[in-house]
Amino acid sequence: MELSDDTLLGFAIALGIGLLIGVDRERMKGEGPSRSAAGVRTFTLTALIGAVAGAINSDALMAAVAIGVVGLAGLSYWRSPPEDPGLTSEIALVVTALLGMLTMSQPVLAAGAGVVVAGVLYSREVLHRFIRSCLTEAELSDALIFAAATLVVLPLLPDEALDPYGVLNLRKIWIVVILIMAISGAGYIAVRLLGVKFGLPVSGFASGFVSSSATIGAMASRVKDTPALLKPAAAGAVLSTVATIVQLALLLAAVNMTVLRALAIPLALAGLAAVLYGGVFTLWALKHEGQGDDKPGGAFSLGTALALAATLTVILVASAALQAWLGETGVVIATAVAGFADTHSAAASTAQLASAQRITAEQAVLPVLAAFSTNTVTKIVLAFTGDRTFALSVVPGLLLVAAAAWAGVFLSGGKLI
Repeated sequence: MELSDDTLLGFAIALGIGLLIGVDRERMKGEGPSRSAAGVRTFTLTALIGAVAGAINSDALMAAVAIGVVGLAGLSYWRSPPEDPGLTSEIALVVTALLGMLTMSQPVLAAGAGVVVAGVLYSREVLHRFIRSCLTEAELSDALIFAAATLVVLPLLPDEALDPYGVLNLRKIWIVVILIMAISGAGYIAVRLLGVKFGLPVSGFASGFVSSSATIGAMASRVKDTPALLKPAAAGAVLSTVATIVQLALLLAAVNMTVLRALAIPLALAGLAAVLYGGVFTLWALKHEGQGDDKPGGAFSLGTALALAATLTVILVASAALQAWLGETGVVIATAVAGFADTHSAAASTAQLASAQRITAEQAVLPVLAAFSTNTVTKIVLAFTGDRTFALSVVPGLLLVAAAAWAGVFLSGGKLI
């Protein structure tokens, strides 16, 4: 065995891993006859034994060390008190030995994994409290759906066009769906963490990542039931549009950066208008106490994800077909109609057309803004479903945001046709 710098580094990392994990296990070891068998010294020596086996680089020796550690861990579990049937320390001991071996071939990976293991062990109480008291069944279901969509469905989808127009790529469509789910989940987590303590403006902005249209409809309903919430609800409704713009920018960045650059000024001006208009109501809203009646639900639904995928697929094919028949006018018509239901799927499909070189990035500006405008019409209709005063407070802001987006095209020197 050659004692090189890499070998010394491996031993140093193994020593650190053993101490880091061992310190936590020592704290949980207990005292007296019922104490756990492994503490800081045992874990440190186990990591070093693994490092020695890895340095010698003998498969037989590494297998023997692993089997020996597993045997000792099993013996420790067998002799543990019946009232403590946990396997955490025993499994951690085996992992420590394996990480010790890994330090010789992948020291950086071993060090990072050691920190993660120590962090998981240290966060025992926090994790247990979160799972038992905070995590709901719906949230767990959403997490499993997201994991399946990302780790199971995505790898199975073909990465090639399946239609005669060359735009229907199932893998790219599903990536957009996953991104929508991730952003929606992030917004939902923000709502769960903040609640309504900081008022409806913050929760409205966060909920906008899930659905700005739905947020406006919900705010309208709350004002109809509680007219005193007019100003904070109006602020939350308008600020949800900021989330729409941020989400739209992230989607365009994921699909086609060139289209995002072409829309940078319109989106920036629209977002600024929404922030300024919503800020006026926020100044009043900050004086209001949250009602505390928001209940945890789901971050997203499988039906919504599938509907988005179906919508995006139809828009892609329809836009390509209309573009082939009617030129660029067909794309504008298709995306404008789709915008009534959802801006993001329409914009993503347009950006995908640009990626497939069916249209240029500049030609994608008009369809995206058309979808943004028709979606604004949907929001206006939803605003009027509640209190009339609420609608008269929110609608000018929505119109200002849409106008700012169109003004951004002319200020950037872009052409609509």
